[in-house]
Order: sequence, then C-alpha cells, then structure tokens
Amino acid sequence: METTLHRNSRFQKYNMQVTLARDIKWGLIGGIAGTLVMELVLMGALAAVGMPALTCLSFIGDTVAQLWADFGIHLAGGVPMCLAAQYLIGALFGVIFGTMLSKVSALHINSLKKGVLLAVIYAEIISQPLLAMTTILLKMTAKDTLLWYSASLMMHFLYGVVLGVIISCGLRCRLSPSAAYR
Repeated sequence: METTLHRNSRFQKYNMQVTLARDIKWGLIGGIAGTLVMELVLMGALAAVGMPALTCLSFIGDTVAQLWADFGIHLAGGVPMCLAAQYLIGALFGVIFGTMLSKVSALHINSLKKGVLLAVIYAEIISQPLLAMTTILLKMTAKDTLLWYSASLMMHFLYGVVLGVIISCGLRCRLSPSAAYR
C-alpha cells in the first residue's frame, strides 16, 4: 500500500512539473506571437492613416531609455530599444500567464472563450503600469495621453486575444493518458 502511494505521489509531482512546463511553453509562444501581431497591426494602422509606421515604437523605446537614464544608465532609445523591451516583456507576460493558469485551479482553461477572456483581462490589467510610465516619463499632454491609452487599449486587447487563442489551443491539445506511455 505504501509503495503504491509513494509511486502515485511521485507520479503526481512529475505530472505537475510537466503541466507547469507545458503551460509556460504555451504562454511563451502566445506572448511572443501576441507581441508580433500587436506590432504588425499597429504599424499597419499608423501607415494607413499617413503617419510613420514606427512612431509608436519610437515612443516606447524612448520611454525605456528614459527609465534607465533615471537610474544613471544611458542607452539609446528608439525602435531597437522598443523591440528588445517589447519582446522581452511580451514573452515574460506570456510566461507569467501560463504559470498562473497552471498554479491557480480556478483559472484552468476548458474553452477557447474562457482562455481569450482571461488573457484579454490579464493583458489589459498588467499593461497599465507600463502605459502610465510612458505618459509620465515622456511628459505627455492630456490629449496625447488620451490618444496613447485609446490606442494601447486596442493593441493590448489584440495581444490578449492572440495569447488566449494560442494558450487555449495549446493546453487543449493534450495527449490522452494511454497515448502518453507509447
């Protein structure tokens, strides 16, 4: 009896580790894909209205450079800094989301709708400090702040949708228990 319990205990621990790794993997993939889609749509929208496609990316890169400058570290801002920061942050946010799904049983995804809804809410909430940082560090006017938040709301909604779709589909594509041992 003890041996059976011990084996089951080890199996459960292994299964939890596999589940966590799988959820983190899908969160990472979803975070990177969400960031890519968000940037492509943003650049396309800016180009469609006659603005330079990299305008917003430049703002974000300048915000990151200004943040580091406040700590005495001087870096070049602009588009390259934005891309580095956005893909790092987008991937990290995806990993955090995947970890939360794995660890909090109330957040387990059992449908595409629930996955997308949770991811959109998560993306909108977690992005708020970063959005506020841009308005503060770049000393935006009230009009610019309103425009910034309006556009960011739509872009982070897209990020959340992509993250939710990818992680929902990834987590539902599980092997059946009998197929796992073949």
